Amino acid sequence: MSESSAPFWKTKRLDDMSEAEWESLCDGCGRCCLIKMEDEDTGRYYFTDVACKLFDAGTCRCRDYPNRDKEVPDCVRLTPENAGSLGWMPPSCAYRLLSEGKNLPEWHPLVSGDPKTVETAGVSIRNRVFALENEVSIPELVERIRKWPGQWPRRPSSSVTKMGK
Repeated sequence: MSESSAPFWKTKRLDDMSEAEWESLCDGCGRCCLIKMEDEDTGRYYFTDVACKLFDAGTCRCRDYPNRDKEVPDCVRLTPENAGSLGWMPPSCAYRLLSEGKNLPEWHPLVSGDPKTVETAGVSIRNRVFALENEVSIPELVERIRKWPGQWPRRPSSSVTKMGK
């Protein structure tokens, strides 16, 4: 494959991408929208299965993406400058992978050509969110710590895949 026919994410640096290219890197898994907690002593991050109050469980997207940082002041806006330095980014995140010099996985919509592969590969948080952050207390949030969001996704069993179809 010549460089001119290679996909943009293989030929461009993150900071050379257009806004449309940058936004297309998001696979819509929703893992970055899960509430995370950091242990201040160790710097370790803990994911929960509780999502941001703006998370739309039907689309696995933000309900007010353009204004999200007004509604959620601690929402982090990803940039080419910070994409590789945010320790809480899921290991499967395209922004993180590309900033680390890695390839996009086969299930990424830019590779597969199908946005549903994020679900069939078990990457999406669809049907895995317990509640939105404004629906749980801090003690409940601590009880909702889960390992799966911070791990590389495993394919769901065929029975889970069939139920989702």
